[in-house]
Amino acid sequence: MGRMRYRTLGRTGLKVSEISLGTAEIGFDYGIDGGGTARRPAERDAAELLNCALDLGVNLIDTARAYGEAEAIIGRTLAERRREFLVCSKVQPLMDSALPFARRREAMRESVHTSLRLLRIAELDILMLHSPPVEAVVPGDISEVLDELRREGKARFLGASLYGEDAALAAVESGLFDCLQLAYSALDRRLEGRVFPIAGRNGIGIVARSVLLKGILSPRYRQLPESLAALARVGARMDMLAGAGGMSLPELAYRYVLSHAIPQTALVGASSVEELEAAVRFAGLGPVSDELAAQIQQAEIPDDQLLNPGTWGIG
Repeated sequence: MGRMRYRTLGRTGLKVSEISLGTAEIGFDYGIDGGGTARRPAERDAAELLNCALDLGVNLIDTARAYGEAEAIIGRTLAERRREFLVCSKVQPLMDSALPFARRREAMRESVHTSLRLLRIAELDILMLHSPPVEAVVPGDISEVLDELRREGKARFLGASLYGEDAALAAVESGLFDCLQLAYSALDRRLEGRVFPIAGRNGIGIVARSVLLKGILSPRYRQLPESLAALARVGARMDMLAGAGGMSLPELAYRYVLSHAIPQTALVGASSVEELEAAVRFAGLGPVSDELAAQIQQAEIPDDQLLNPGTWGIG
């Protein structure tokens, strides 16, 4: 297995591993197994995964208050290894204008304090808003709560985990955030046009998620229903490109995303040591060739809506 490489996460100055670990899968029944049953690993297996990640050189662990037991499992497992990793957690922005701002503010603060308690730490390396609407990523009440928490020493840096180009552009241009977590893959390349260049100029770090586009960039594309035949066809096209390059489809996916200076790290949502080890191995092989990158960039999905798994109508 290749040696882990590290990149500077924008203006944070944090050195992050090219592969980072997402923890939704260890916190609640997030995935679907071959029998159609929701699954998550037993805590002993989750602990093995977390320790393995640090042993492999993964030094950024991503979690959220919304990820069930994930923060508590991280805290119980890694308390003695705190110096070896950076942790990012998330808070839901409370936008209900029917509630007084003081109540919304206190609820957000309590959420962050709960994260710190469960993680058994005094300060988050990165505190992100979790899937905020565009109106939450511009200067206003929500940003004031985040800045207050940073000034109090509850978070070193601020960020947002976002969906869509509009929200990403608004966040980049707001000047409020040090880093962003965004969906980006060899098929969903929309951020390459505007968001990444602007983020680079402004020193905003980027964490890529959805690198496998919910399994389309893996052999699972073959199991898609007829209603998603267009996705299956482009998955098959990418599989052919991967095979011609002597690699698997997931390898192509991770190596393409890490072929660029931005993003600085690719998030792996792994529920097993084997999945994580594979992603780390792929990253260690370096970028795809310029020729293969050009071929990947010619692959198009006919409807941008299909790039959002929320529109697929499947589990």
